[in-house]
Amino acid sequence: MPIWTLLIPAISQLLDKIIPDPQARTNAKLALTQAENSAALQQLQLTLQADANQTQIDQSEAQSKSLFIAGWRPFIGWVCGLAFCYHFIFQPLITYIMAACGHSFALPTFDMQELSTVLMGMLGLGGLRTIEKINNVS
Repeated sequence: MPIWTLLIPAISQLLDKIIPDPQARTNAKLALTQAENSAALQQLQLTLQADANQTQIDQSEAQSKSLFIAGWRPFIGWVCGLAFCYHFIFQPLITYIMAACGHSFALPTFDMQELSTVLMGMLGLGGLRTIEKINNVS
């Protein structure tokens, strides 16, 4: 959030105190609102341009024949999937089997919160791709 947005209420209150004429005060507030809207529009345009640039980069990466350029996203997906599988299926199963056999030891664990952050972001992107596939978008 730009600092300009935070200053608008204070500037508006200041205008109420320093401009006694109601019509002039209204005009000043209108100019302030227009400046705020212009700044917001400019910020939105910059954000959209950055998103468009990132989309172009993503498309060129996806079209690459190099495994090191196009393969990093599937690699991260497989790593996250395997880590989830270990954490929720294999680790409890191995722990149960070893306890049933009379052995007791601690299997390695990892920070699921960080892994979940990465995986949920990827699943969100995967969800969008599913919608594209349903709508026959290549």
